[in-house]
Amino acid sequence: MTISKKTLKNSLFVIAIAVLIIPQTRQPIQVFLQKIIAYVKPVTINSEKNTRITNYNWKLTDENNTVFNFEDAKGKVVLINFWATWCPPCIAEMPSLQALYNDYGNKIVFLFVTSDWYSEINPFMAKNKYTFKVHRPATDYPAYFNISTIPRTFLIDKNGTVIIDESGAANWNSEKIRNTIDNLLK
Repeated sequence: MTISKKTLKNSLFVIAIAVLIIPQTRQPIQVFLQKIIAYVKPVTINSEKNTRITNYNWKLTDENNTVFNFEDAKGKVVLINFWATWCPPCIAEMPSLQALYNDYGNKIVFLFVTSDWYSEINPFMAKNKYTFKVHRPATDYPAYFNISTIPRTFLIDKNGTVIIDESGAANWNSEKIRNTIDNLLK
C-alpha cells in the first residue's frame, strides 16, 4: 500500500493543527518559534534619543511586599521588562534576560514587572532556575509605561533617555545589547 504525496501532506497538516490545539503541546511549540524569532530579529537602538522619562513616580513590590521606589532608579542605567508567566514570547526571551542579569545584575537596575500572582511566578522561577527579582506594580505606571502588549522591554540611560523600547521577544544577551550597556555605563 502506497500513500500519495497529497495524503501525506494532508495527514501532516492535520497532525500539526492537532499539536497546536492540544494545550500541553501548544505552548512549548509557540515558545520554540518565538525563540527562533528572538534570535533573528534585531533589537532597535534609539539613535535619536528624544524620549526621556520625566515621571519616576511609581512604586513596585516584590514577593515579600518590599517596596521599590522607581525614584531610586534615577541616575542609573535601568532595564525594565514587562512580562507574564503564560506569555510564550516572554518565556522565549527569559533565558537571554537571565544571562544578561547574571553579568550586569550588580551594574544596572533590572526591573522584571508582571501582574501575575506570586503563586504563579514562584513555581515558574523555580522550574526555570531564574534568579532575578520579580516585581508587581503597587501604584499606577507612569504614562510612558502604560503598555498594551507583552513582552515589552525598555533600556534607559542615566539621564532617563529611552535607548531601547522593544516589543516582542528578543535576544537580550546579544553582543549589540552588551555593547550598548557597556557604553551606557562609561
